[in-house]
Amino acid sequence: LMAAIRLLELLILLTALIGFCGLLLRKNLIQKVLAMDVLGSAVVALFVLLAARTGLRSPILPTGGQPLTQALLQNADPIPQAVILTAIVIGLSIQALLLVVISRLSAVDPCLEPESFEE
Repeated sequence: LMAAIRLLELLILLTALIGFCGLLLRKNLIQKVLAMDVLGSAVVALFVLLAARTGLRSPILPTGGQPLTQALLQNADPIPQAVILTAIVIGLSIQALLLVVISRLSAVDPCLEPESFEE
């Protein structure tokens, strides 16, 4: 189980590195927005993986005969899940706003190279 978590961490960090390199190395604005989305998705996946270490069950109190303290130890932490849900919504909003701005800029220069907008 621990080896699988380490492998997932490695893959997520590799995805974040790919998104970061795409953000730095690409010149087209659409490709920069896509790289930023890949980077944001990797960060969200990393936080979800880190939050799942404490437990995998939903934080709903059991109705069976299980003691409450044992049930609480097996539950996933709901606070990181709420924060990540907020981060997903904010990331989607920022991406939509950037794509609207880029579509307006494409009327000036269809190539969408940042150097063409500097004067």
